[in-house]
Parts: sequence; C-alpha cells; structure tokens
Amino acid sequence: MTLQIKDATTADIPLIQQLTEQIWRPTYKEILSPAQIEYMLDMMYSTVSLTRQMTEQQHRFLLLYNGDTPIGFASYSTTGNPGIYKLHKIYVHGSYQGKGVGKFFIQEVAGRVKAAGAHTLELDVNRENKARFFYEKQGFSILKHKDTAIGNGYMMTDYVMQKPL
Repeated sequence: MTLQIKDATTADIPLIQQLTEQIWRPTYKEILSPAQIEYMLDMMYSTVSLTRQMTEQQHRFLLLYNGDTPIGFASYSTTGNPGIYKLHKIYVHGSYQGKGVGKFFIQEVAGRVKAAGAHTLELDVNRENKARFFYEKQGFSILKHKDTAIGNGYMMTDYVMQKPL
C-alpha cells in the first residue's frame, strides 16, 4: 500500500460525495433509519453544506489515497476552546479497514493539529457505532454523552471523545 494524504478544496466536493456514498451510507445502515440517513446526507454532504463547511466554517478537509485510488476522507477544525481541535469526519473505505489505514489517518490528523498548536483532539461518535472501539485503541476516551436534535424529529446520540496530543 502506498498511502498519501492530499488537502481537499471545494473542487473535490464531488469526490467527497462519491466517497460518502461508498463509506458513510454502509457505516450507518444498521444504526439509523433510511429516512434519517437521507436527511443527514443532505444536511452534511450536499454541495451547499460541504462548501459552507470548507469556506465559512473553516473545516479543513483531507483526502486519503492508496496510490491513485481515493479511499477515505477526514475534516477537522478549531473549536471555541484554545488548544482543542475537533475531528468532524474520518472515513476509510471498508475494504481498507483493519489494515492500519485508519490508524495512519488518525495519526496524520493528530500530527497536523498538534503542529497547529492543539493539545487535544476531540470527536463525536454515534453511541451505536463500532468505530468507538477503534477510537479507544487510538487513545481517545469518552468524555461525555451528547444528544443533539438535528431537525425533522431526528436526534444524534453520540459520545464525545478526546485524545490528548
């Protein structure tokens, strides 16, 4: 495997959306209803939403490649708390999971935010998402429970997890 990370721009939104279809939907099909999946995909991954995340909200997006093949993406940003960065998204194609790729990607993101002055990396993970155990292996621990109303009667039921850098 030849893994490399590239910074994404708004020109990469179609690729992020393609990866979302390949990765995000299968990740949540056992956790969320089909209607909630469609609602959340539109809310978080529409062209308008991704553009706003990249431009107005200053989320930094990264694309992960194996050679020339895109296999994942991540996004992160500062928070209102000095030294704490939030990992908003990190997804790796299912055929690459369990092979050290996710660990590589997390370490790269952690290195970037640490170089930018972070002492803590934070993320939210659905309480039913098995990725929680992966995050724990990467040094994250549960800080608290968080329930967020996202509209249309839907809730996001998450753990807030943090990793010291």
